[in-house]
Amino acid sequence: MSGVRVEKLDVEGAFAFSPPVYRDERGLFTSPFREDVFAGAVRDRLFPVRDVSHNVSARGVLRGVHYTAAPPGRAKYVYCPHGRVLDFLVDLRAGSPTFGRYHAGELGGDDGRALYVPVGVGHAFLALEDASVVVYLMSEGYVPGREHAVDCLDPALGLPLPDGVTPVRSPRDLAAPALEEAAERGLLPDYTACREAEDRLWP
Repeated sequence: MSGVRVEKLDVEGAFAFSPPVYRDERGLFTSPFREDVFAGAVRDRLFPVRDVSHNVSARGVLRGVHYTAAPPGRAKYVYCPHGRVLDFLVDLRAGSPTFGRYHAGELGGDDGRALYVPVGVGHAFLALEDASVVVYLMSEGYVPGREHAVDCLDPALGLPLPDGVTPVRSPRDLAAPALEEAAERGLLPDYTACREAEDRLWP
């Protein structure tokens, strides 16, 4: 298979991968990850995967903006094999050349599109359909004390949520600080520390 479209995103170090989708009367086939394509864009191979997780969300569920303290941080490879979501990557790395910028784009089960999320970059999504599934390949396991969130509805982020949807959020996300408060409390990851943590994923 060939013809994967690679897009370098506005968030420094983040990439989107859009593979061909082959459809017939049975359904479709696609490959959200190909190591040769990843190696040509990011590194020589995907990071060692230590956690594979997924969630299922009803329409209107808004999750995030989630990130992991660095070090060690967590790099992620994310795709949506069923349903459709409006996905957001937010650069929360203090000192990053693209700090505060975001990427917004749809991921869906009919397109195979996937995202590489660097260490320290926040992730969020809004489910646009019922039973939307988001899969995460991650470089580290889940440690509750290292996991943080920033308020997805913070006007300072300016994430473009569609009209006519009342977001459904978890208590954790409802209590998440705004970007400015997280910065004042020293909760945001440091850009240099994130890059160093990411380099250690590829010894």
